[in-house]
Amino acid sequence: MSTVIENLLLRKQKLVQELERAQSVEDRDKIEHQLEQINTALDFLDRPGSRDAR
Repeated sequence: MSTVIENLLLRKQKLVQELERAQSVEDRDKIEHQLEQINTALDFLDRPGSRDAR
């Protein structure tokens, strides 16, 4: 499970860097949407009992 979380955090970090460089509104919107999805996944994985829900 920690590998999944590590991968999500790494992807989130890369997206934040991309967001800082994004020029167009469309690019920013796409990146922000992906960040929202990652945050949702991280919240789900961080819930009590989620480690037992295999």
